[in-house]
This record gives sequence, C-alpha cells and structure tokens, in this order.
Amino acid sequence: MSAIMTKSTAAAAGRLFLLDLGGGRILSLNPDGSDLKTLVTEGRRLPDGIVVDAEAGHLYWSNMGIPSANDGSIERSDLDGSNVMNIIPPGATHTPKQLQLDKKSGKLYWSDREGMRVMRANLDGSYIETLVETGRGDEDRRDARNWCVGIALDIDGGKIYWTQKGPDNAGQGRIFRANIEVPKGQTPANRTDIEVLFDGLPEPIDLDLDLSKRLMYWTDRGDPPRGNTVSRAPMDPTPGKRTEPEILFTHLMEGIGLALDLKHGRMFITDLAGSLYSANLDGSNQKTLLFAQGNLTGVAYAELPQQE
Repeated sequence: MSAIMTKSTAAAAGRLFLLDLGGGRILSLNPDGSDLKTLVTEGRRLPDGIVVDAEAGHLYWSNMGIPSANDGSIERSDLDGSNVMNIIPPGATHTPKQLQLDKKSGKLYWSDREGMRVMRANLDGSYIETLVETGRGDEDRRDARNWCVGIALDIDGGKIYWTQKGPDNAGQGRIFRANIEVPKGQTPANRTDIEVLFDGLPEPIDLDLDLSKRLMYWTDRGDPPRGNTVSRAPMDPTPGKRTEPEILFTHLMEGIGLALDLKHGRMFITDLAGSLYSANLDGSNQKTLLFAQGNLTGVAYAELPQQE
C-alpha cells in the first residue's frame, strides 16, 4: 500500500526543467528541489527559454547565441537529455527568448529580442513565420523598447501576449496582445490589431497565463520596489481604467523565468543569481528551492508519464 501511495504521489508531483545560461546546462529536478540532475551541457550558447512536450517526450529550448552575431537557434532533445538535435538553425532567429508550445496545432512560438519579432514554426522547425515585427535594422535594434522577450498563448481565445523590455531601469516596459494570425492584407510590421495592456513597467521578462481566471503573471527586472518582482494583473483590463499590477514576489536578483503549475496552485521563478523559488499563486508560502546554480533563465513544469 505504501508503494502505491508513493507512486501516486510521484505521478502528481511532476518535474521541473530549467536552464543555466552561464553553464549552458539543462537541469531537471523535483518540485521540492530534490533529485537535481544535469541533462544537457552544450557550452556557452546562452539558453533562455524552455518548454516540455510530455506526451511526445521532448524538451525544446532556445539559445540566444551571441547577439551581435545573429546566431540564435532552437534545439530539441528527449526528456532525459539524449538525442539533441537542432530545430531552428543558427541565424534563422536572432536572439530567441521565452518559448511556448501549442500542442494542438503543432507549433512553437517565441519572442526574438534583438530580432524585434514574435515568431513561430512547426515542431520540426519547418515553416518559420514572423507574426509581429517591432523594428528593423541596427538603429531600431539599439532601442530596447523594441525588444520582444516574454511570450504567452491563449490558443482558444486566438491571442498571443508578449513583453517588450525597454532599457534597463527606465520604466518603459510594456505588455502587448494581438490576434495570433496576422490580419488579412496586413504585415507583421504594420498590423493594426495590437493592444498595449500595460506600460510603464520596470523590465517585463517572462509571461504565463491563468486562462480560467483570466490573469497574467510576469517577472520584472529593474530597480525595486516594482522591479525584480513577480506581478499579476487581469488579462482583460477595463477600458479607460488603469489596473495596477499586484506584486506577489519581491527581492529577486535579476528575475527571469516563470512557470505556473495551475493544478497545484503554485508558481516557480528563477533569477540570474542562480536561485529557483516556489510560491503559491497569491505569493504566499515562498520557498527557495535552489541557490548558486549558475545563471538561471527559463523554467518549465510538467507532469510526465510514469515509467513502469
């Protein structure tokens, strides 16, 4: 009986996957911080965003590469880190950041920072598309207000959400929303369906959504008290009325990664100082799960099929 209960508990606990930017590593661990493993070590290609396709048994992650070299890429491996293969070749995207998976349509979505784009492709890397283009050329690239960083999906609602970071500590970060598909007769650069949901933010980075409660969560870098935090706000702001974000988690050391585990009412957060944190969705029950683990960026939570 005890063994059955242990197996059931393990099945519900799931698994965390996270990226170490400085070490070029993909790490895996239990949600309580135990059983830390290194799955992949690929050198200084600056991994940033990660998603899990538990059903197919795959990890996908983005490598920023060297921004000045325009050599960003997206890779795939099995859940244990084996069979690493390139999906989006170096240079097909400039500086890919947060990744999201649309399993229903078989698509990967990501924000491309210095590329100043929101992009997607098939899971095998074919049919690369630009959905949003916020600038073009070196002059636009020098303006961090054009940098797309975080991304989240409301597939049933037909919307993409993304962040544009803005310069360091400038309070010019923004969160946007648009239809997933570019309107007919328009281009990624001139589409007219883009909404600004929030502006004046410190430096919004990664995004995640609670679609059932219509709430969006995000990490913010920048100076306290609003910077280096996790905040949430309604996905559908009241027209003409400014809704101030609710700050849930503070004192991050350059906060980056964010993953919601809605089933268990919790979130996981990473920062560049190498810490991994957990908290309830309202910010309570805060815990430090890891520290001094390099420079942590993307994080993903998944419940994996149990091995017999």
